[in-house]
Amino acid sequence: MIRVVIVGGAGRMGQIMAAGLTEIHDVEVTTLVDVNEPLQLRGATWVTSIDEAKDVDADVVVDFSNAQGVASSLVWCAKHKKHLVIGASGIVPSELEAMDDKARAAKIGVLQAANFSIGAVLAERFAVQAAPYFDRVEIIEMHHDKKVDAPSGTSLASAKGIAQARKDAALSSLIDPTTKFSVEGARGADGGDGIMIHSVRLPGLVAHQEVLFGRDGEGLTIRHDAYDRKSFVAGVALAVRAVGETTGLTIGIDALLS
Repeated sequence: MIRVVIVGGAGRMGQIMAAGLTEIHDVEVTTLVDVNEPLQLRGATWVTSIDEAKDVDADVVVDFSNAQGVASSLVWCAKHKKHLVIGASGIVPSELEAMDDKARAAKIGVLQAANFSIGAVLAERFAVQAAPYFDRVEIIEMHHDKKVDAPSGTSLASAKGIAQARKDAALSSLIDPTTKFSVEGARGADGGDGIMIHSVRLPGLVAHQEVLFGRDGEGLTIRHDAYDRKSFVAGVALAVRAVGETTGLTIGIDALLS
């Protein structure tokens, strides 16, 4: 049985994770950490700070809070030799490098993923496979209007993977053919190597992404839709089972999918 602490346990994602992971046969949610009291505990203990969880039964901490919360979780995990799975967004590359250093020094595993949806990870994989065969590519990512960062971590990871696939195929960087702008920024933002990312924020959406490829005479669209945050539970369960198998930082769950 893998014992799990959820940081951000009173939030929307934390409550969904607690409910979903509790139903998995080899996972037990022992503690929810949040400054606010969770609506549902489902047999877990509630503490307001991870520092209060000194004597808690845990193997893995799952953190869906924010960058500041993740930093506190990593310090606690390093001290108590627990592994850490991170679902918080807005963590920059320099912070990830520091996490890797701390995790290796403490000999613990840390896994951070921009998206725990298995469908989204597979869509990213398919986009990387398609990248060398098309002349142009753009990404449209669509999320709920409470998401504070843009573009999404998923779209940036997709752009990075596509750019690397194009580089490996000896393709040159993309150059935007647009030279006249009636409204500045209308072509989106460069996600790297000329891959344009367009961010949409609307109420009613959850998490959706389209990768649009084009070449003379044809196009290919790879789209993934997450209609409910429950779709992230299966990916988090994979991460919880695997995070202790390596020391240091692992990015994404793609390697966990055979």
